Order: sequence, then structure tokens, then C-alpha cells
Amino acid sequence: MSQALKMSPQKRATLVSSSVATLLVILKLVLGIASGSVAVLASAIDSLLDMLVSGFNFFAIKKSEEHPDDEYHYGKGKIQAIAAVIEGTIITMSGIYIIYEAFKKLSSGSVTTLLTPSIVAMTLSIIITYLLVKYLLKVAKETDNLVIKADALHYTTDLWSNAAVLLALGLVYLTGIDAIDAIFGLGIGLYIIYSAYEIIQEGIEILLDRALDADMVENIAKILSNHPEITSHHWLKTRTDGTTNFVEFHMVLRPNMLLLEAHRIADQVEDQIFLLDTNKNWVITPHFDPYDDERMNVAMLNGEHLSRVANK
Repeated sequence: MSQALKMSPQKRATLVSSSVATLLVILKLVLGIASGSVAVLASAIDSLLDMLVSGFNFFAIKKSEEHPDDEYHYGKGKIQAIAAVIEGTIITMSGIYIIYEAFKKLSSGSVTTLLTPSIVAMTLSIIITYLLVKYLLKVAKETDNLVIKADALHYTTDLWSNAAVLLALGLVYLTGIDAIDAIFGLGIGLYIIYSAYEIIQEGIEILLDRALDADMVENIAKILSNHPEITSHHWLKTRTDGTTNFVEFHMVLRPNMLLLEAHRIADQVEDQIFLLDTNKNWVITPHFDPYDDERMNVAMLNGEHLSRVANK
């Protein structure tokens, strides 16, 4: 079997997006520089960053798919969150540069040329980007991969910005007012910065071990509450690294229950939790309690056990 067939869908998606971005960079950069259009140049710079980011995303996904080892016991899944934060930051920087170029053109009053070739190029760019977005959204839905979702969101913003560039070029062509190009470039820059916020926020939340969605946590709690042999549960904690969901909980069982029975119950609970999201890996750590020791756990978390040890 060839290496391409062995490649995961998310890896393949990053290679496709990198190749498309490379094509768009060449197309837009040549016309952007030749025509003097800020909007086209802004779109070219954005595509150049897309190419670099997609290459970095391939590396991030490759690393995140490595199995846990002696040095990284939980794997390297969080590298996806790091990639998302870096990607969002780069997107923000490109937006700031586009805004700078827009103000520069407004102040200098430079003229946009080669309008017809630029319009044709942007139309082609929209078609290619639309097909890429459809593909990335399909892979994101199948894998629920944070990096691919960020890539899909990024190219979606590109799609809208390309449409805005095309509209700007059309208006300049019809009216002869070159300031329209700069104004649209300014708007695109602001929109790009706005779109980056969500990517950065999600990446930071994963790095800070934010809990899973409230609905997911509630469903896990229901599974524990509805099991007939679990007296109660507490200390339910969740987090994700983007690929793997981590769940910990204490469940109270009969004090005289055999360990074999306790593990049977834990397996039943884990099987139900796995089904909540089959696109993700799960690491579930149950703790067996003969009684509800939540208050003691809270006390230990607050450091009260240290004072008790000190007073002995």
C-alpha cells in the first residue's frame, strides 16, 4: 500500500490545502504587484500565510498522532492547540498588514491597473477556494480535528475576502474610483482579524485544560447517575487536547463489592461514554469509593491536609 493511502484524512487535508494555497499565492501575487491593487495584494499575502500555516499544520497533526511514550505519557495532542494559536496569531498579523497597506494607498492615491486580469484571477480564486472549503469542512466533520477546523475557518474567511476583493475590483472598473480598492482592503483586514479570535480562543482554552462542552459533561454525569449499581458519583473532571478527551470521576459503590465487580461496572460506564463521541479518542480514569469522600477531596485540593500533617 502506498504512503498516500496510509495517510490519515487530516494529514491529506493539510497537503491539499498547502498545494491550493501555493497555486493561489503565485496567481494573486503576480497580479497584485503588477496591478497595484491593495485588495489583490492583501489576498495574495493571506494566501502566502495560508501556505505556511498549512505546512505547519501538517507537522502539528503528524506530531499529535504519535502514540504516548516514556517521555510524553499523554501523547502530544496539545500541539494542535499550539498550532491553532500560532495560526490565529499569523492571521491577525496579516490583517494588520493589510490595514496598513490600505491606509498607505488612501494617503498616496495610487492607481489600480490590470483590472480585467485581476477580476478573472479573483473569480478563479473564489472557485478554487470554495471547493477547498467544502473538502476541509467534510474532513473536519469526519475527524473533529481542531487544526482542520481552524484551516476550514481560515479558508472560509478567505472565500469571503476574495468575494470582497472581486466586488472592489468590479466597482473600481465601473466607477474609476481607486479609493474603493483601499476601503475594501481595509474592511478585509478587519474581518481577518475578527475571524482569528475564535481560533486563538479555542486553542488557548485547550491549553488551559478547559472542560468539555457543558452538554457533554452533563451526558457523562447522566451515564453515571443512571447506572443501577453506582450509589453516587463526584469529582467529575474533563478536558481535551483536541484529539483525545480525558475524563476522571469518583463513583461510590457498595463497600463490600468485589474488585472484579467494580471493574465490570467501570467497563460498562466507559463503553457508554465512548459512544458520546466516536470521532475522539477517550482516556477515562474511574476511581472506586466505598463512600462519598468529596468533602475530603475538596479539603485536600485546598491544601488542608498539609496543615493536618503539620499539626501532628
